[in-house]
Amino acid sequence: METPQIEMRDVGMSYFTPKQETEALKGVQLSVRRGEFISIVGPSGCGKSTLLSLISGMLKPTKGQVLIDGQQVDGVSPKVGYMLQQDHLFEWRDVRGNLLAGAEIRRMDRKRAERKASELMERYGLGSFARHSPSQLSGGMRQRVALIRTLVAEPDILLLDEPFSALDFQTRLTLADEVHRIIREQGKTAVLVTHDIPEAISMADRVMVMSQRPSTISSIYEIRLGEDGESSPSMSPLSKREAAGFRTYFTALWKELEAHVAAK
Repeated sequence: METPQIEMRDVGMSYFTPKQETEALKGVQLSVRRGEFISIVGPSGCGKSTLLSLISGMLKPTKGQVLIDGQQVDGVSPKVGYMLQQDHLFEWRDVRGNLLAGAEIRRMDRKRAERKASELMERYGLGSFARHSPSQLSGGMRQRVALIRTLVAEPDILLLDEPFSALDFQTRLTLADEVHRIIREQGKTAVLVTHDIPEAISMADRVMVMSQRPSTISSIYEIRLGEDGESSPSMSPLSKREAAGFRTYFTALWKELEAHVAAK
């Protein structure tokens, strides 16, 4: 059996203050296959972003194990790249300079990083924007630059923490399609945290639902919207939204999340 690329074994996470302990996560079991795209949804404040921080190694669990490729995570891993809600582009650098920032932080070979940046710029429509400043780009274009910057550093795993939430609806739909295509073409494993149920369904192979705090993964939905009810990684998010079974998944997820909120 193939070793999961990401695995959590009975993970718990508590935050401590001088006066109290707050249990954020409890008994989390998670297994993600290489090349898989999963989405995580749950009530506000349930610990979705905490889960990403544990996978990245920025946080250490108070209980259990987090593993990447079968090895326990011990500190920030170069195998993991992060894409956030805010693009965090450096305004004093042009697009090309921003694409190299992550590789510089990781002390990647400069020439290798430059080759990778040039390749990805040309492949994904940024070649003519290389000398533009971030202020000259639209919100969607800035997020595309943020994704390519993450890919230049050659991570195996991409963590996406509400990367489209600051965008208008039309840009969000278009960018979701682009990001999904790029991640699939690059063969990356991806974990998306989102509050948007249609976004979660349309982008992922599986959707995982988290409960109220102390949170755990309460259920997992295998998304099968291809022909004959088969999973189809090649389907775009937009085409999934138009598939016959999409509303069934939406209703099931909505009802489960409502139940978690009501149980608060």
